Amino acid sequence: MSEFFGGKKGVLKELIKRLHRGESPEEIKEKFKEVFGSVSATEIAQVEEELIREGLPREEVQRLCEVHLAVFRESLKEASAEGGHPVFILMEEHRVLLDFQEKLLGIIREMGGKRNLEEGEREIKELENIARHLKESEKHYLREENVLFPYLEKHGIKEPPAIMWMEHDKIRALKKELYDLMEDRGILEFQTFISRLETTANSLKEMLSSHFYKENNILFPMAKQAFSGQEWQEVRQQFDEIGYCCFTPEAARVPLKVEKVEEKAVPVKEEGLITLETGSFTLEELECALNTLPVDITFVDRNDEVKYFSQSKERIFARTKAVIGRKVQNCHPQKSVHIVEKIVEEFKKGTKDHADFWINMNGRLILIRYFAVRDREGNYLGTMEVTQDISDIKRIEGERRLLDW
Repeated sequence: MSEFFGGKKGVLKELIKRLHRGESPEEIKEKFKEVFGSVSATEIAQVEEELIREGLPREEVQRLCEVHLAVFRESLKEASAEGGHPVFILMEEHRVLLDFQEKLLGIIREMGGKRNLEEGEREIKELENIARHLKESEKHYLREENVLFPYLEKHGIKEPPAIMWMEHDKIRALKKELYDLMEDRGILEFQTFISRLETTANSLKEMLSSHFYKENNILFPMAKQAFSGQEWQEVRQQFDEIGYCCFTPEAARVPLKVEKVEEKAVPVKEEGLITLETGSFTLEELECALNTLPVDITFVDRNDEVKYFSQSKERIFARTKAVIGRKVQNCHPQKSVHIVEKIVEEFKKGTKDHADFWINMNGRLILIRYFAVRDREGNYLGTMEVTQDISDIKRIEGERRLLDW
C-alpha cells in the first residue's frame, strides 16, 4: 500500500483523468497493465474520492464507472464471505434478483407470441409474482443505505456509498416504471405494452448487473478490509432489525460466526449529555427538539401525575408550569374525568395501548391521542398525550417530494 501511495497512485489518477477526457479505454488498459500488476478496489475508490474532492462531479464518476470497470476489471476480485455474514447475505440476494430478471425477460418474450392479455393470463400472473418480489427487494437497498453505508462512512469511505445510493434511486425509478406498465396494461395496446415492458426489463437487468458487480467487486471488498469483527456483528444485528426479503435464502441468514470479537470500548459519557440507546442530546438540544415538534406533548407518570409538557410555538390547549405534579384527573372537566380514568386503567392493565379522539375547535380539526408508555418488559410507565392540528394535513393531495423543495 505504501508503494502504491508513494508513486503509482499518481499514475492511476492520471489514467482515470484520461478516461474522463474521453480517451480510448483500450489504450488506457494497456498502459494500466504496464504500470500495475494489480490494484485493489479500495485503491481505485480512494483515487476517485480524491478526484471528487478536487472538483470532478460525483455524477460524472458514476456515469463513467462502466468505463473504469472495463479497464480495471481484470484486477478486481469479488468479495467472499461465510454464510450468515452480511456480505454473503447481500451477494446471495444479488444472485436471486438477477435470476428474477432472467425469468422476467423470458416471460415477456413468451407473451410476445400472444395476441392479447387474455391469452397471456398465465404469464401475467407470473409477472405479478415477480413484481411482488421486486417490491420486496426494497429491504435489500434499505439495509445497505441505513447500515452498511454509514459504517463505511465512519471509516472515511464516503464517495463509493454515495454513488451506489445514486444507482439505487435509478433502480427504483426503473422498477416504478415496470410497476406502472403493469398497472396500465389494460389501457395500452397489447403489443405496445409488451414492447415497453421488454425495454424497461432490459434496462433494469443491465442496471442491476452493473450495480451488483460494482458492489460485489468494489464496495464489499472495501468493507471487508475496513470493518472489525465487532462491527460486522453490529451490522448483522441491524440487518436483522430491518428484516429480509421474502426471497432471501434461508442459508444466508444463519447466525454470524466471527472467530475473534474485539471487546467493544465503553463509550465515555460526556458531561452534560443525555445519552440514549440511539444517540445523545445536550439538555438544550433535547428541550428545543421537543418544542420544535409540530405537536403538543404532555407526559403523565405511572402515579397519574403530570411530569412534563412541551412548549410548541402554537400550543392548542393551555398548559402552565402550575400543572407539573398535578393529578391528571384534576386537569379535566368533571364530566369527562371518568373517561380519563377508564383510559388510564386500561393502559395500566395492558388491555389497551392507545385512545384517539378528534374535535372541531375554532374551525380547525384537532386530533388528540393518548399512548401507553411501557418499558422493554411491557411494564406501564405512564401516558403520553399528543395533540395536533390536522386541518392542513387533511387537505394534502398528490405528492411533494424532497427534490420539489
